[in-house]
Amino acid sequence: MKSTKIFVDCHVFDGNFQGTTTYLKGLYSELLKDKTKQFYFGTSNISFLKTIFGAHDNLTYISYKTKNKFYRLLFDIPKIIKQNKIDYAHFQYVVPPIKACKYIVTIHDVLFLDFPEYFPFFYKLKNKFLFKTSAKYSDIVLSVSEYSKIQIQKHFKIETVTITPNAVDPVYFETYQKDNIKEQVLKKFKAKNYFLYVSRWEPRKNHHCLLKVFVEKEYYKNHSLVFIGDKAIENKEYNDYYNSLPSAIKATIFSFHKLNFQDLLLLVRGADLSIYPSIAEGFGIPPLESLAANVPTICSNTTAMTDFQFFDDCLFNPLDLEDLKDKIEIGLKDTKIAQKKEAMLAKFSWKQAAEQFKKAIS
Repeated sequence: MKSTKIFVDCHVFDGNFQGTTTYLKGLYSELLKDKTKQFYFGTSNISFLKTIFGAHDNLTYISYKTKNKFYRLLFDIPKIIKQNKIDYAHFQYVVPPIKACKYIVTIHDVLFLDFPEYFPFFYKLKNKFLFKTSAKYSDIVLSVSEYSKIQIQKHFKIETVTITPNAVDPVYFETYQKDNIKEQVLKKFKAKNYFLYVSRWEPRKNHHCLLKVFVEKEYYKNHSLVFIGDKAIENKEYNDYYNSLPSAIKATIFSFHKLNFQDLLLLVRGADLSIYPSIAEGFGIPPLESLAANVPTICSNTTAMTDFQFFDDCLFNPLDLEDLKDKIEIGLKDTKIAQKKEAMLAKFSWKQAAEQFKKAIS
């Protein structure tokens, strides 16, 4: 029987870890177990990608000639598809304009259309054209949540969207010694007894509301606040509020960018409380990761996060500061982490996502 050949554009691994890298790592770590399929991973850094996926009989790594995205889409990828007689090529958000096989595109969200007030004008204009064209051009459209599926269908008039839901990397479920982790964090990052928020910086991510609660409730007297995430879209409201604070409070607030995965994992495990106050998400993996690591976690209850009902009494309205304050107190005393983690595992797994993917291409 002829193997199905699947090419995967893995250029996202050439940058920093984000939602798309977590998605591809989890999905294809599971799909690689299917020996009836031959996979081809395109990247500018083969040695690094091998540390993510390892060696497999049904996996071939292919190096891009350049990191330039236009060259990759216009020349590199069509050539790779033709030379290797690829059946399906899988992309994140944007597909090449030259079609040489069947295309699969994962559009994780269209939040810039749902919440236009949080995005720059040209960002919206450019991505609406690119995402819609890519969806129309593709044979299979995937997304990661029921919320995103419905919004993609509404905005782009796409009838069939298959959900391949995100899940959590198995490393987050590994056991560890909390006290030892806290000592490592204190030595390396100078943070202790901290609240944690993992997310890139954009106004919709709502960093400013979390900072206001941290200050107004005077949590800085006993805790630190740690933000992890790269800068994406400037949040002026956060900047103005932070700059108005006295230096003693600023000393309890830490912001880390471009961390490697091991440092990220260390900071997640060492947190007293993980807080995810985002206003809008296409999925929202970080609160699931902290829950998997047995860290008390409170989470926003909007958009795709309405699927996270297992957080139960630790869900809050991200625009209601009083609700956020109340849930911080509940989260710090949470005794139901094990039950919540079990319910999360029953709902989200990479095996489930892989099965949906295979159904879509069959």
